Amino acid sequence: MENIALPRNVKFNKGESDNEARIIVEPCFPGYGVTLGNSVRRVLLSSLSGAAPVGIVIEGVSHEFTALPHLKEDILEFILNVKQLRLKMHIDETVILNLEVHGKKIIKASDIELNSQVEIVNPDLELGTITDMAGKINAKIYVKKGMGYVTIESREEKQDIVNYIEMDSIFSPIVLAGVKVENVRVGKMTNWDKLVLDLKTDGTITPKEAFCASVEILIKQLLALIPKESVKDISEDKTGDIEEKTEKKEEVEKKEKKEKVEKNEVKEKKKKRGRPKKS
Repeated sequence: MENIALPRNVKFNKGESDNEARIIVEPCFPGYGVTLGNSVRRVLLSSLSGAAPVGIVIEGVSHEFTALPHLKEDILEFILNVKQLRLKMHIDETVILNLEVHGKKIIKASDIELNSQVEIVNPDLELGTITDMAGKINAKIYVKKGMGYVTIESREEKQDIVNYIEMDSIFSPIVLAGVKVENVRVGKMTNWDKLVLDLKTDGTITPKEAFCASVEILIKQLLALIPKESVKDISEDKTGDIEEKTEKKEEVEKKEKKEKVEKNEVKEKKKKRGRPKKS
């Protein structure tokens, strides 16, 4: 079977912020820019784990289609704001975050009580506004780890808690994943691929970590399709290919060096030769 060349360079270029990056993979065998790019993008958007709110209990509120005295937003809008919390969890179990605010002020994510098991990445997020000194809000936000996007209907676990309001959860830490394939020249060939992946995360993970995690997931999934007895053969073949390529590269370099030395010797001989001086 003919060997398909592998990409040699993977560059991580920083974007405008620490959460943005442009990843360049080149050169890819013709057609493999789209194959690799689309595969990695799908895994990035669907299969990376994260943390998000899954439910909330608000004192004095029995359902989301209501309002709280002196709270500018209705409960539905308040819950939509809570869903935008970006969290980094250090345990796999469900954690309760407490929010207690009194008096006239803008409610922010930083008003949530600190918890050693959960880190809030966007503390400046505005959750709501209390418009009067007599206003207050006491809430318990339930957060947990998950993967992808989970709707209320697809959630198997049901909470037997009074006035518990469930919410859809966006666990994916990826905000943007754009794929672009450009042509690149390799030797005389101009139809090789250059894969450009624009990546933006929510701050709970770096673009490089997200990219590497998605590639690892893909590798594990593809390896599961190969019979166990063939896995060893593949690894041996790869080693052989690498050794063969290294030897060929060394031979080419030696040949080029020899040709260069011979050319320099010829030039020097020509310089020494000249017309004899007239006596």
